[in-house]
Amino acid sequence: MNEEILTPILDWLDIAGIAIFALSGAVVAARERQTFVTMGFFALVTGVGGGTVRDLLIGAPVFWISDGWVAAVCLACALIAWFTPVRWWEGRLFDLADGVGLAAYAVLGSAKAIAYGVPPVPAALMGIITGCVGGIIRDVVAGRPSIIMQPELYVTAAALASALTVAGMLMAPAMGLANFAVWIAAFVAGFALRAAAIQWELGLPSYSAKANAGENEDGAGDNTDPASTPNRLD
Repeated sequence: MNEEILTPILDWLDIAGIAIFALSGAVVAARERQTFVTMGFFALVTGVGGGTVRDLLIGAPVFWISDGWVAAVCLACALIAWFTPVRWWEGRLFDLADGVGLAAYAVLGSAKAIAYGVPPVPAALMGIITGCVGGIIRDVVAGRPSIIMQPELYVTAAALASALTVAGMLMAPAMGLANFAVWIAAFVAGFALRAAAIQWELGLPSYSAKANAGENEDGAGDNTDPASTPNRLD
C-alpha cells in the first residue's frame, strides 16, 4: 500500500464523513422514537457501512476494526442525537452537512482504492460505494425510501468527486501536482454539485412516462379477453 494515503487531509475527510453520516443515522432512529441502542446501531451502520464494503472489495483491512476511535465517534454522534431535539437536525443546513460527508467519503474511497492498486474505473466506483452505501443500508433497515430512488443529484455528486479524484491522481505526476490538491479540488467539486442540487432542487431526468405510454399503445391492438382464453391448467 502507498503510505501517502495516510495523510492528515484524508484523515480529516474520513472523520468528517464518519461523524456526519453517523449523526444522520442516529437522527433517523430518533425520528422513529427508538432506544439509544437502536440509535447507536444506526449511527455505526451509517457511519462505517460504505467504508466497510469498500475495504472488503479492495482487500484492505476493515478500517474501523483496527481504529477504535471510529466506533467511538459513531457512538458519540448517537449521544448527541439522543440529547438534542430532532428539529435541530432537519432542514437545508443538515442536508448540506450530509453533502460534506458524501463528498469527503467519495474522495477518500477512490483515493484509498487507487493506493491499493485498484484500476481507475473500479476505483471511482469504490468512491461512490463509500459515499452512498452507508445511507442505503440505513434507509433499508429503517424501511424508508432511499435517496438513490429519487432523481435529485446525490449519487451523481459522489460520482463527480470520485471521478475527479481518480483522474487527478493519475495525471498528478505528469502535471507536477500534489495529491492533496487533487483531493481538495475533487471534494469541492462534489460538494458544490450537491449543494447546487439542494439549493435549486436539481435532478436527473426520470424514465419517460411517455415512452412507457408508447409501449402500451403498441400493445393496444392485443385486446384478447382473458375470459375467452382457455385455461391451460384445465
